[in-house]
Amino acid sequence: MKKNLKVKILTAVLMLLVFIGAAVILNRPDPDDVLTSAQKRVFAFAKVTAILGDNAAPDTWTEGRRIGAQELEVKILTGEHKGTVLETVNYLNAYYNVDAKVGTRVVVRLDYNDMGELYIVSIPNYDRSSMLIVALVIFAMLMMLVGGKQGARALIGLLFTLLNLWYILIPLVLKGVSPILATILIAAYTSAGALLMLTGYTKKTLCALLGCVGGVVAAGIFAWIITILTPMNGFNMSEAEELVMRASDSPLKINGLLISGILLSALGALMDTSMSIVSALHEVYEQNPSISKKQIFRSGMNIGRDAMGTMANTLILAFVGSAFNMLILFQVYEYPLIQILNSDMMAIEIMQGIAGSVGIIATTPLVSALCAAIFQFKENKVLSGNLKRRKMI
Repeated sequence: MKKNLKVKILTAVLMLLVFIGAAVILNRPDPDDVLTSAQKRVFAFAKVTAILGDNAAPDTWTEGRRIGAQELEVKILTGEHKGTVLETVNYLNAYYNVDAKVGTRVVVRLDYNDMGELYIVSIPNYDRSSMLIVALVIFAMLMMLVGGKQGARALIGLLFTLLNLWYILIPLVLKGVSPILATILIAAYTSAGALLMLTGYTKKTLCALLGCVGGVVAAGIFAWIITILTPMNGFNMSEAEELVMRASDSPLKINGLLISGILLSALGALMDTSMSIVSALHEVYEQNPSISKKQIFRSGMNIGRDAMGTMANTLILAFVGSAFNMLILFQVYEYPLIQILNSDMMAIEIMQGIAGSVGIIATTPLVSALCAAIFQFKENKVLSGNLKRRKMI
């Protein structure tokens, strides 16, 4: 037990060091970089202290949202101007609608006029940070309360994955590394970290990791083939115009971004499917170590078939949910089916769901075969050792 604990700690330390080293190198500021317009903008949290004027009124077209303008007095709560009280006009329309009351916490954008005086440019949003933090704390507490140590490990694994995506994957892509290659590498690395946090350094972890990476690769290959045949790539995405402008003076490669997004979307479901099959097979193996490879594989396929349907539904419905507004618009404007199915947005959503499902389908036999080979390999070594000891006796 002590040896296993030492191995777990050493593995966790090594992965953490690799993450810190890569994050520091990839996010090191370039002295020649010029601040972007977004970086030059100054935002702060503020609190509405008074309503000086309000001509906004409910609008039937926007289902009762108030449209108009408010004259507000606000107090800056953060930054170098903390404590400053300013007056501003808050414009309300159907899409940007921060309807403020006394005590409402908001986000304000600050700037200086030609006289060098501080003023509020706009009020882009409510201050939602406190409620989001409360929601995250409740989520973490429920995970640890229901899941115990496993829940705590799952949270650490999730945090590790998110940090790697933000501090390693995105900087790699921005520096010109192939988005598909970078995503597969990060998927393998983060899956290893998350699974190690969840189950430790075990046979289950090895099988689940290899199965998950194999499923990601299978989904990537399928999506790559479809994007060539359709044809479709990162330039078909809704954000392509902004990305093209950014890529004009950077090594960013847009072509592979579509497949990268598909792989990331499928990663969680693939990890879940792999771990579910491996855990069930490991339990079967522990109860009957003499079970044959064929029986392990067959059991894995039976378990995987059940998981396959539910996970495929999960992926398809997740992508449908993200495109729900678009589907409503198709119905409202009565687009012909031929136009709906061949539109960029719909084609991307369909391909995302199908490619992720193909990854799950490929994961099932792969994980089953890995469990049969690895579990039986371990068992055969133990049996051969016992036979040698008996002969010596």
